[in-house]
Amino acid sequence: MTPKSLVTRSSGVKPKIIFLGNGPLADYALAVLEQECQILFVAHTKEDLEEVCRLKREYPEAQAVLASFGVIILAQVLELFEPEGILNIHPSLLPLYRGPSPIESAILNGDTEFSVSVMKLAPAMDAGPVYFQETLADLPLEKAAIYRALAETGAKWIVQHLDNLPTPVNQNDIEATYTEKMVKSMGVLNPKTESAEEILRKIVAYADFPKAKYPFLNKNCIVLEAHILKPGEAAVLPLTCADGRILSIDRLQPEGKRPMDAQSFINGYRGK
Repeated sequence: MTPKSLVTRSSGVKPKIIFLGNGPLADYALAVLEQECQILFVAHTKEDLEEVCRLKREYPEAQAVLASFGVIILAQVLELFEPEGILNIHPSLLPLYRGPSPIESAILNGDTEFSVSVMKLAPAMDAGPVYFQETLADLPLEKAAIYRALAETGAKWIVQHLDNLPTPVNQNDIEATYTEKMVKSMGVLNPKTESAEEILRKIVAYADFPKAKYPFLNKNCIVLEAHILKPGEAAVLPLTCADGRILSIDRLQPEGKRPMDAQSFINGYRGK
């Protein structure tokens, strides 16, 4: 099935895009851009920047879009794309949550709304002027769904405005907050000191990395899915948290084994 067109271009010529990115944010954004743009190249590594520069010189009209690239881009590369610059899809309401883990940090902080910004890439991390921002409410507390919604919102705006970008607005650096790179030690759950809501958000935020970990029945496990127990509800595999509320562990993966539901885990490991 042919994707529904996002925008009608009077010239009928697809804009040329050089894309830079890695991970789910990049994948979802690229899927939108491919509908309306000619993707000349997708850069994933520092080494790919040489090809990015070559293509920009060969096709001066080409524009660049970046999403979660994870590589510092030097000023001489940025200068090739002036005056519009490299358009960076950043999943936060900048200047909040600058840095490598904005979605995860928002989940962990208890946010119920999630935002995306399209900014002009600058040498300083996520500090460039902003072209567009939007906040989405009523998203499920599910990491992949949040990534997809924000990436698609940013990419659709770029497709619709690429031919006539507005003047970007400078950020207020005084209001900036920063996120940190996730490391393996962050995934350890601590029900003696953490509330049920805090642990649930850890499970969601660390879904792909570093993964939420806790031992059950003397077996180290990755917790994949859980929910806070409702009044009158029973749990096959309960986890009592610091606030007295109980998490129902619904799916988990014992170390070295396949993922399974809680009942299968109990059946397989009780008494061992």
